[in-house]
Amino acid sequence: MTETAVCIGTFSAVKALWEVRIHKINEELQKEKEFRQRLLLVLEERAALAKLKEKVINEDGRAILRIEEEEWKTLPSCLLKLVHLQEWQLHRTSLQKIPQFIGRFHHLVVLDLSRNSIENIPKEIGQLTSLQDLLLSYNRIKSVPKEISNCISLERLELAVNRSICDLPPQLSDLKKLSHIDLCMNKFTSIPSALLNMPNLEWLDMGGNKLQKLPDAIDRMENLHTLWLQRNEINSLPETICNMKNLSTLVLSNNKLKAIPASMKDMTNLRFVNFRDNPLELEVTLPPCEKTEEEEQQEMFGIEFMHLYIQESLKKTGMV
Repeated sequence: MTETAVCIGTFSAVKALWEVRIHKINEELQKEKEFRQRLLLVLEERAALAKLKEKVINEDGRAILRIEEEEWKTLPSCLLKLVHLQEWQLHRTSLQKIPQFIGRFHHLVVLDLSRNSIENIPKEIGQLTSLQDLLLSYNRIKSVPKEISNCISLERLELAVNRSICDLPPQLSDLKKLSHIDLCMNKFTSIPSALLNMPNLEWLDMGGNKLQKLPDAIDRMENLHTLWLQRNEINSLPETICNMKNLSTLVLSNNKLKAIPASMKDMTNLRFVNFRDNPLELEVTLPPCEKTEEEEQQEMFGIEFMHLYIQESLKKTGMV
């Protein structure tokens, strides 16, 4: 064997040895890096958990997580350490999403995430069978998942000022305890069928949408006592509205109504109405009040106005 061959063989052996050593060193460095990352993650989670625990208060016998005007774009998984919570109240935190692990908080009675930046409602929310109040107003939600219909204890649903919601899944009519719904300032063009099939619904706000008319079947909401429909595009009212015997408050200001159905004179439980800023065909002026106090209490486009308008309308058509 020549001297050159020996040198080459020795060099190759040394090179191979160094490559093995470098590989082992890189592996050890990678393991150390991963260990440090895991340790950092653990420390961050501990710090986050400690911070969250500081936000937990006990009020009226409930454990409540309350965070106001702090930056929490996401919620850490360590929150699961507080699975006993009965209420979340997170406002103005810039929260962008509801975590999928929300479904594991089986004791939640109130989930209030109003005034954030949430775009979607996860289907896991349907696992919250004890939930009574779901408050998600002033967010960026575009649609409502059918899984909410599994929240069998739900009594109050607020989705106001999301500006993009245009329909509700029909399955929501399965929520027999749901009595209060706020859908104002979205993009509804009609009243969803789910609402018409909620006989226990008592309070509904659909102001600031794109409603053009009310369905003839509106009287199926037989227990409704408060209905807000201001700032829509409603141009007529169905005669069936007079069948809503429990209705006591009806707000129709800023619409396109040209007439008031004569049948509404028989709605004896109606205590407050508002027809202000509608292009009504008849001009009706209320008689002057004898006392200043009465004038201050007089609703210019309220109950007294409605009855006078109907009376004048019937006279015009020769029915009186």
